[in-house]
Amino acid sequence: MKNSTIPKPLVTFNQWFILTTVLLSLATGLYFLMAFPLLAGLMGLLFKWNPVLIGARKFLSKPAGSYLQEDVAQLQFNQSIAVACLSLAILGFYSGFVVIGFAFAIMVAVASGVALMGFCVGCFIRFQWQQYRYRRTSN
Repeated sequence: MKNSTIPKPLVTFNQWFILTTVLLSLATGLYFLMAFPLLAGLMGLLFKWNPVLIGARKFLSKPAGSYLQEDVAQLQFNQSIAVACLSLAILGFYSGFVVIGFAFAIMVAVASGVALMGFCVGCFIRFQWQQYRYRRTSN
């Protein structure tokens, strides 16, 4: 991802991928399944190469630039929250702290589900953080 924007359908696909994987993991007890969105997210953050987005890009029916665009910086912020929560969920499940595992997995699922309905929790958090920083420096 060299651009500063990304087509909205790719972001939506990523949200569905995270939501589906986490729900499937919780429903089956196969908690390792959460490692797939975790690894994809880590690769996106560290190497700017997310295999989920690369794979989904092949299914775009129009040129990528013709879709509504999302900010890559916002996507990376949201992805960092998802990576942190998925890491804590997996760590919780496999270290015997199942309540922590469920708590963080459910947080990721809810955030992905709510994002698919139109409200981005990560966007809200980032906006509040930017407002806080602005107010702090302007006084």
